[in-house]
Amino acid sequence: MLHVDSLVVSLFQSNCFLVRRENRRETLVIDPGDDAPDILRALDEHGLTVAAYLLTHGHVDHVTGLAAMVAARPAPVALHPRDAGWAFTERAAFPPYYPAPTAPPTIDRSLADGQEWTDAGLTYTIMELPGHSPGGVGFYFPADKTLFSGDTLFAGSVGRSDLPGSNQDDLARSLATLLTLPDDTIVYCGHGPSTTIGRERRSNPFLRSLQ
Repeated sequence: MLHVDSLVVSLFQSNCFLVRRENRRETLVIDPGDDAPDILRALDEHGLTVAAYLLTHGHVDHVTGLAAMVAARPAPVALHPRDAGWAFTERAAFPPYYPAPTAPPTIDRSLADGQEWTDAGLTYTIMELPGHSPGGVGFYFPADKTLFSGDTLFAGSVGRSDLPGSNQDDLARSLATLLTLPDDTIVYCGHGPSTTIGRERRSNPFLRSLQ
């Protein structure tokens, strides 16, 4: 069974997720957006080790805590190359709130659509979901019917497409891709509460317009 701990981090109230199998000590850290001391404290409280850092996209509120986390708990870093090229440069700064994030020593995994990875006893598939950012991805755990959607899909809403590098048409195609998942797929979003594909299919106006 999949166990998910959620931490709200960053000035923009982003979700960071600690994802593991029940009764295992290895965990995936998805989107360490800031507040690395809080994430490290949560790891220590549960006695967890980090198997990998998975980034849904390169925006500052999803990657700012990464370098400090890697320094304290080294593990492979996974990010799509279309975001890796700018995520730790001045292009990523969000003044006056955030400077450019500090880069980790390496990006160890260059993510692409359809890749399958196994870490900490968990197997997941990469879904390319551009639109909110050029290299946005989702992490889909088919055995657990669970998706980590980043800022592509929210409960009742979708990600912005008016930021540098965003594209409204790409976002619409990514949302259509998510509609191919089973209705009982649990969706952990980059901000706000979790939801399901079925709930969003029925009630999310941005998805209803695609059907």
